[in-house]
Amino acid sequence: MPSIPRPRLRKAPRAGVDARPEQGALEPNVERVVHGGGGADGAAEGAGLHWINVERPGPAERAWLEEHFDFHHLDFEDITSRNQRPKIDEYPDYLFIILHFPVFDKSLGRLNAAELDMFIGPDFLITLPNQPIPPVDYLFERCESTEEVREDLMSKGSGYLLYRIVDDSFDYCFPMLRKMGNKLEAIEENIFEGRSEEVVRDISNAKQEIINFRKIIRPQRPVLRDLERTKQRYLAAEMDIYFDDIVDASERIWDMLENYKEVVEALEDTNESVLSHRVNDVLRVLTAFNLVILPLTLIGTIFGMNVAVPGESSITAFWLIIAGMVVMLAGILLFFRRRGWL
Repeated sequence: MPSIPRPRLRKAPRAGVDARPEQGALEPNVERVVHGGGGADGAAEGAGLHWINVERPGPAERAWLEEHFDFHHLDFEDITSRNQRPKIDEYPDYLFIILHFPVFDKSLGRLNAAELDMFIGPDFLITLPNQPIPPVDYLFERCESTEEVREDLMSKGSGYLLYRIVDDSFDYCFPMLRKMGNKLEAIEENIFEGRSEEVVRDISNAKQEIINFRKIIRPQRPVLRDLERTKQRYLAAEMDIYFDDIVDASERIWDMLENYKEVVEALEDTNESVLSHRVNDVLRVLTAFNLVILPLTLIGTIFGMNVAVPGESSITAFWLIIAGMVVMLAGILLFFRRRGWL
């Protein structure tokens, strides 16, 4: 891919926070935090570090970015298109990164993938989430409102700021995973408390959550390894271990998802076994009932035929037949009880 000029960023007139860009006919939704002075490895000397956050970028935001930066035109297409796979594109003066993170959609009641596009250079980091990502929003608000937080996050260069954003986003996954684990424990309790029919839908919902989570995390594993390889461009040598921690967090998440996948499949098999066992119990009782009634029905049918039979028109014969049927019924029940069929 051909080289392009270094991205041009219009610096703020003073260090601090510049929440809005210049006004125009279509005002872009662009927020910016500026930390004055360089001093960190990877940051432009004396230029300061800019964190620009553009939530749900649209045509106005794309026009603003095209005006202020010389990014490749394919990158501009990627930030406005949907269903992009996680990836890292390397250029001489910047990196373009696409990552996905799980976000719970309360309106739909399920997990969705939130896309986070990022441009990182020596003295700037641009985040472009296609929907609100709570850890990114929280980190930006803290950085915007508190000088101490801004100093802590942005004084070590753009590479460290990238690490904090990605690390907080992955840490945000663990509470969701714990909730999924609690749901699986509740499903197991419900199965053995006699509510197997009610938990069928719960098992289906849990499986869908795990599948959605896995679809988000799986494509990112090779991308995070590439990120670990390219981190040296904007991160001091002594901070290499930070991105190793991100890879470890991703692997822990994947291991938990693999475990949950096995657990939910085992719960589904267990629930089906419990349901089958109950059906077998019902069939066993019905079969025993039919076997008990069959001899009595046979006797009643024989003596009910429209032909001459022994004891016809005799009250004594009637009571003898009834007594014989009762004795036979008691004998059959006793036999079934001893065999454990009832």
